[in-house]
Amino acid sequence: VMFDGSSIAGWKAINESDMVLMPDPETVHMDPFFAQSTMVILCDILDPVSGESYNRDPRGTAKKAEAYMKSEGIGDQIFVGPEAEFFVFDDVKYKADPYNTGFKLDSTELPSNDDTDYETGNLGHRPRVKGGYFPVPPIDSAQDMRSEMLTVLAEMGVRVEKHHHEVAAAQHELGIKFDTLVRNADKMLIYKYVVHQVANAYGKTATFMPKPIFGDNGSGMHVHQSIWKNGKPTFAGNEYAGLSESCLLYIGGIIKHAKAINAFTNPLTNSYKRLVPGYEAPVLLAYSARNRSASCRIPFGSSPKAKRVEVRFPLGANEQVVEIETVPTGSLGLDIALGVGGLPRGRIIEIYGPESSGKTTLALHTVAEAQKKGGICAFVDAEHALDPVYARKLGVDLENLLISQPDTGEQALEICDTLVRSGAIDVLVVDSVAALTPRAEIEGEMGDSLPGLQARLMSQA
Repeated sequence: VMFDGSSIAGWKAINESDMVLMPDPETVHMDPFFAQSTMVILCDILDPVSGESYNRDPRGTAKKAEAYMKSEGIGDQIFVGPEAEFFVFDDVKYKADPYNTGFKLDSTELPSNDDTDYETGNLGHRPRVKGGYFPVPPIDSAQDMRSEMLTVLAEMGVRVEKHHHEVAAAQHELGIKFDTLVRNADKMLIYKYVVHQVANAYGKTATFMPKPIFGDNGSGMHVHQSIWKNGKPTFAGNEYAGLSESCLLYIGGIIKHAKAINAFTNPLTNSYKRLVPGYEAPVLLAYSARNRSASCRIPFGSSPKAKRVEVRFPLGANEQVVEIETVPTGSLGLDIALGVGGLPRGRIIEIYGPESSGKTTLALHTVAEAQKKGGICAFVDAEHALDPVYARKLGVDLENLLISQPDTGEQALEICDTLVRSGAIDVLVVDSVAALTPRAEIEGEMGDSLPGLQARLMSQA
């Protein structure tokens, strides 16, 4: 099928406008939203002269990525599981002219409608700001609408799993089954189409805009990823969070090329308005087990098959929040494995291992390397066990190292919070999180609640 490529911004000039839509028979499905029977088929974009995939066709790019992975022997399949969040509003008004610029959003769920007069009365059931995660009806007013979205998706060949209300008022998410890269990219087109159409049928309007509401959570599209080879998951191993070395290198590649990736995953100024700490936004260019502030999160998985990386960039991460500077660890092999030449400045790094495995040594090497580059470092000695002689042998400049030996775990966290907020510290070491002793234990208030207190301190750290 021929079409005019010059009518799509950024594609073709008018003097070379002819392009080819090549239907993919495997994508055929029926559109349930029209009275007349309507068949839908997805297509690849081809250059009419060469017959090759057009280099700006996202579907063609995804196919090339899969082919490259196989040709390099990295894996046989890459599975992705996107989580696209969205808002549904009852009314949207906006205007932009020299005399009147602004917008107004409305939904019966918004807390701003607590005192609104409705014909049927104001029943007062609505989520609070940042309080909409998993409410039950009638606070969750969209149960039926989301259920219908899942039903329609299933009818159109998309394997569905769940749906739920998200953190913000009027914010939602549907869960679809993971699949290969190209297949789930196709399904996300169907996903967004169904969300818009069903919302419209309910007299509402849906948006995947990252941050439509100031002061509440925004929407992202987190993408869970895993690579398999010979029928086995390659991301499972014995490294950090149960990952393999190849998975850590995979994450390192994402972090190294984060700025370039961001040009595609966060193309709007509104993409960056979501990046405010405290809104579960990925404001840190880091990887971490279960930490939702990290741009690459490792979700908990009980089996090797469940090991994956959740890339939280799309419509979210802002790698410009901090400079992309790295601090060498003092270990060339580790710096290479990290993929960026060391530990990225401003990131949360957890060094774990058994007793006497070299965790403190690695931390001190990192401090020494940072000081060589003119960095300011702090060492929170929660164990009260810092050996100054050993530290000097590793190259640490103790005279210019900020050292604190807090009395309690709570005091240690307060010191860390102050140092981090100052923005003046390049490396902050806490040795160790496990040594953060609750004030209650030091004051002799032993009891059943003590393990819970220590666990809470470690979690906060």
